[in-house]
Amino acid sequence: MLPVQPKKALGQHFLRDENIARKIVESLPQDARNILEIGPGTGVLTKYLLEKEASLFFIDTDRDSISYLLDKYPGHEEQFIRADFLKYDFAALFEGKMTIIGNFPYNISSQIFFRVLENRDKVDHVVGMIQKEVAERIASGPGTKKYGILSVLLQAFYSIEYLFTVSETVFIPPPKVKSAVIRLKRNDVLSLECDEEMFFKVVKTGFNQRRKTLRNSLKSLQIDFTRDELKGLAEKRPEQLGVAEFVLLTRLAT
Repeated sequence: MLPVQPKKALGQHFLRDENIARKIVESLPQDARNILEIGPGTGVLTKYLLEKEASLFFIDTDRDSISYLLDKYPGHEEQFIRADFLKYDFAALFEGKMTIIGNFPYNISSQIFFRVLENRDKVDHVVGMIQKEVAERIASGPGTKKYGILSVLLQAFYSIEYLFTVSETVFIPPPKVKSAVIRLKRNDVLSLECDEEMFFKVVKTGFNQRRKTLRNSLKSLQIDFTRDELKGLAEKRPEQLGVAEFVLLTRLAT
């Protein structure tokens, strides 16, 4: 019997395979010194993280999980935080760059990555286990059906690796879909050569009507597709464009 009962409302599926837990932690960069685990649950990753020479914090919104972990790891009380990651000022936990790791709840995995984007100057690595479909979407490149909003926005600032697939049978309760572990590494782009708020708007607007050509899906942004720089893009669909082309569209939309 599990020491903490998984709660459906929190999207909890507790990993019970020690080899996979160890493999996930070993996927961290060796020089990671500031590490935040999201959703430690029963502590299957936590115990391996505590073996590392690093500054560590663990955040979970589940009262039962935090209570169990505080009892299991006496002396680490200040490292366990009961809070909602999506609302918490996690960047203030560390002075320098930080790494995020976790078995992310499926129901908020996309929101977690949007928070990473908001704090991209602070978060230099992410190792996360998420729904396989979402992992494939994030890691996919232009020209594929899975390529979408998160793909473009994350790839603008991070290099992304799809590390390995995880069977549904190694969780309690087993989810209805497979999972996957991906790794994000901050790239060298300090800022895009365009208005970044508008960049996000162009990407989201384009993919919200992804079956339409860009001339039609971006009509509300009044982009002049007759300009020489854009003539080849007007009849394309959003999944055909890379980050650089979205940057070009944004520059000419502002």
